[in-house]
Amino acid sequence: MAVDDRDRIATGYRRFAEVEAAEASPLYARPALAVVDDPDVLSFLVALPTGKRQPNLLFAAVRFLHGTPAGADDLRRAVLEDGDRLRATMLARATQTNEAARCAALLPLLAALDGPLALIEVGASAGLCLYPDRYSYEYDCVQVGPPSPVHLRCTTTGGVPLPARVPEVVDRVGIDLNPLDPSDDDTRAWLRALVWPGPAVDDRLARLDAAAAIAAREPARMLAGHLLDRLPEAVESAPPGATVVVFHTAVLPYLPDAERARFAAMVRELPVRWIAQEGPGVLPDVDALAPGEARGRFLLSLDGRPVAWTAPHGGRIDWLAAASGG
Repeated sequence: MAVDDRDRIATGYRRFAEVEAAEASPLYARPALAVVDDPDVLSFLVALPTGKRQPNLLFAAVRFLHGTPAGADDLRRAVLEDGDRLRATMLARATQTNEAARCAALLPLLAALDGPLALIEVGASAGLCLYPDRYSYEYDCVQVGPPSPVHLRCTTTGGVPLPARVPEVVDRVGIDLNPLDPSDDDTRAWLRALVWPGPAVDDRLARLDAAAAIAAREPARMLAGHLLDRLPEAVESAPPGATVVVFHTAVLPYLPDAERARFAAMVRELPVRWIAQEGPGVLPDVDALAPGEARGRFLLSLDGRPVAWTAPHGGRIDWLAAASGG
């Protein structure tokens, strides 16, 4: 069993290095690839629960405790010399990355729905994606929305239906196993540690701080618990007359296959609009309808219908021809 676990972990770290982080964060890609052949680091990871072994969590915990690892030696040193604290951090925390830039992909869909909107985000973390109406946008130099300290730039292809204005939002609800408080200093420090080091890291950190300040001033209603348990309650509590929108980004991979299927069936039965922005393989029925190459991208869909490929951390939308026609 331990050998099988090592092989699975090594395969996951190789994929992370070669697909997910190769361009976005070479500083993470290189040590992730070194983990594949490092028996000591693999032993450290094997001793953790299955859901606590992923590269994102390991690197965030190292960065939280020691700063960004400059290479494989720094990562290995943190594991060997500070393993107890590193293990405790990984067990106590989760990969709750909260990237407000993902709202640039959500906005064209949200703005096209009949308002006002009641937003429900499952896997909300600190809820920073619940404020699309509080941010400003720039799509290939086209400005949308009034000025905001959170200004999101996005390149596009394929005829993205750019909105004339931001939508009216009358309710914001987040669901998370462990909701985070954007006004808490320790929480913000962890969220900053989750941001991958790379070419745009300074912009991402500044955006995180600005979005957290907005969320702290206007707190969303956060429900602690499993999305399958809390979603019906959240939908039922929405204000009368509002269009209820359930959305999520990079959340479903953390659910077992059976729970993903239950969630998809549930959301299709509820009186809501459903926006998903997930990696390939997470929603097979939706993936089957999408043309093009999925490598390193998320698939954006509305009510189970693919509309675009998007950059995982925001900044790019490649609209699908079929969506433009429909």
